[in-house]
Amino acid sequence: MVTTYSCINTETVTRPAMMGRNEVETHIGVVTLNRPEVLNALNLQLVRELDQAITDYEADDSVGAVIITGAGERAFSAGADIHENREFSPEQRDAGQAERAQYTWHLHTSSKPVIGAVNGLCYGGGTVLATSLDFLVGCEKSSFRFLAVNYGQMNATWSLPQLVGIHRAKELLLSGREVFAEEAYHMGLINHLVPSEELMDRTLDIAAGIARNRVEGLANIKQLLLEHSGLPIEQQYRNEIEGRTDRFKGLSVEEGFSDFLARKGRKPQSA
Repeated sequence: MVTTYSCINTETVTRPAMMGRNEVETHIGVVTLNRPEVLNALNLQLVRELDQAITDYEADDSVGAVIITGAGERAFSAGADIHENREFSPEQRDAGQAERAQYTWHLHTSSKPVIGAVNGLCYGGGTVLATSLDFLVGCEKSSFRFLAVNYGQMNATWSLPQLVGIHRAKELLLSGREVFAEEAYHMGLINHLVPSEELMDRTLDIAAGIARNRVEGLANIKQLLLEHSGLPIEQQYRNEIEGRTDRFKGLSVEEGFSDFLARKGRKPQSA
């Protein structure tokens, strides 16, 4: 099935990655928020299309990871589309908020790793989108503002503390001040800080290193990390031990280390 989008662009990129001593092909889904004339503001149409794109990539076993970025040179996303919201009735706004909440949780819990390539400013609802992803790669143009407090609202209270810690999260959410690239990197809001001209290449390389692994294994790790949130450390440890022998069981030694055993001159034996 071919899906036609009006507010986003999608493509699947093939990228080499190393698996032991062997180079393997990996497939990475790239989603571009494509409303640069309004700084990639998140209207409901874009939200729905992004949600559908993630669903499609989840169903595609050839895709090991997904990257989300913004079109143009200025913005990842300026946040919710204020003009659209102003035109909505109160009932439409409430319905839209509920829909946005569903898509945000879907992004956060997607079975595929989802990486943000933050190519410019990331404000308001854009920060909600960004902090719901698995991690972010930024450049000197990246900046963040958690603007909800300026409108008497709140968001990212559940996601931002996981990235920067509770005390930094309090400062950013209570002030709404702008965080520029260097500070964002040092506080852990972005994992990698690279030159803007290298942003997509470096993000693709990082994604390829993830996508070379088994799709099931990636999904299992994400699921267990999500379940661990808020649990005592000993319970997290016990859950991992039980998971490895039960629902998250991976490859056998012979399957997982076949290349290594072959190099050592030992034939893998069936389990």
